[in-house]
Amino acid sequence: MLNKTIDETKQGTCLTADTIVLQTGYPQKFYIESYGCSMNFNDSEIVASILNKANFGVTKELEEADLILLNTCSIREKAEQTIRKRLTEFRKLKMRKPSTLVGILGCMAERMKTTLLEEEKLVDIVVGPDAYRSLPMLVKQAGHGQKGINVLLSREETYSDIAPVRLDNTGVSAYISIMRGCNNMCSFCVVPFTRGRERCRHFQSIMHEAEQLFQQGYKEVTLLGQNVDSYHYTDEATQETINFAQLLVKVAMISPLLRVRFSTSHPKDITNEVIQAIQQYDNICSYIHLPLQSGSTRILEKMNRTYSWEWYKERVDTIKALIPDCGLSADIITGFCSETEEDHQATLVAMRYCAYDMSYMFAYSERPGTYAQKKFADDVPDTVKKRRLQEIIELQNQLSLESYSKDIGKTFSVLIDGESKRSVADWKGRNSQNKTIVFPKKNNYKPGDFVNVLIHDCTQGTLLGTVQD
Repeated sequence: MLNKTIDETKQGTCLTADTIVLQTGYPQKFYIESYGCSMNFNDSEIVASILNKANFGVTKELEEADLILLNTCSIREKAEQTIRKRLTEFRKLKMRKPSTLVGILGCMAERMKTTLLEEEKLVDIVVGPDAYRSLPMLVKQAGHGQKGINVLLSREETYSDIAPVRLDNTGVSAYISIMRGCNNMCSFCVVPFTRGRERCRHFQSIMHEAEQLFQQGYKEVTLLGQNVDSYHYTDEATQETINFAQLLVKVAMISPLLRVRFSTSHPKDITNEVIQAIQQYDNICSYIHLPLQSGSTRILEKMNRTYSWEWYKERVDTIKALIPDCGLSADIITGFCSETEEDHQATLVAMRYCAYDMSYMFAYSERPGTYAQKKFADDVPDTVKKRRLQEIIELQNQLSLESYSKDIGKTFSVLIDGESKRSVADWKGRNSQNKTIVFPKKNNYKPGDFVNVLIHDCTQGTLLGTVQD
């Protein structure tokens, strides 16, 4: 099972056992759960492709799995706690079926390799984000009673030659990884240490993957990277250089019927050229996830975000001037080292100014090995963090409701991606601004169809409407 778990890291559409594509005809079975960001979910599809070639097919049933994999996230402490709890739940299964192998993949594997093997007795295999090609060998090694481990980081690995196995059977939306790693050494972030330095895929391999997906019937692709806007690739043979805005346009030009999204942007790299590309191409979605982290320039400097609130504000002003209907979301961290009440109030002011449609909001969680952990005191009391976080959440709920309420009476083109979670009588989908829209089923529409929906009501997280024929 590829199970997108909504936790502290990033929220997203859940990929559950009911939507998994089961693979028959393989002599061995693997079961996989993914936690964290969209990059992890895409990595799980790369892992599935590698394991298929090693005669493993995916299953949604734990009991029949020969290999259980947890693709992990290390960006927040709670994410790691979730994985540890999940490992203990496998104990009884291992007692009933000792031959079952359990592996930890991803960022937590990279960061806690020794601990996982020595303290977590259930773990047989530990594989970092750049070492998935070695997984079949490590599985074989673990099957003979030896622990399998490979957490080496790479300056070249992009998996560009591996076609991910799309485990979601809706066949509507797909992720395309365009780059891996991160060069932005934010003082709070563990990603550069768990995923390594930035390296970009050849733009032709990205184009090829996008074209194939469209030919297979997919209607939407999301270009992924820790910081997509810093994408930059030079072909050594032709010396042709492509930046992110140019790549975005190339993918959009595959077909006007293919929607294009991207995530995540760093404020320092969201250029006018990128914003203008969104403005000029209807099929590039009018939505930008632009992490703020804090509205205080002093805290931003301490976080090593390399921009000020004034810089961020100018980027938001430019986005709204060129794309007035653009959806905007953010990441916000409260309670970072030395954050004062004045700093907190600055964040609230920034949120009101930007009027985000939604945000991913967290209390600061100190991560081992980061600059902040080594150099700064985590000196904001937990009670204060929780109170400030609650104030941020309450403000965002208000902003979201205001944003969604403004859409009542408007008609949007919606890409149907499945049934509503609350009622089989309703479809759900997203508009260009990345807002979820729920509406009654009508005629013979199905997932993958574009329909025009008139909005008549809303909640703070969902638009409600009816199809307009």
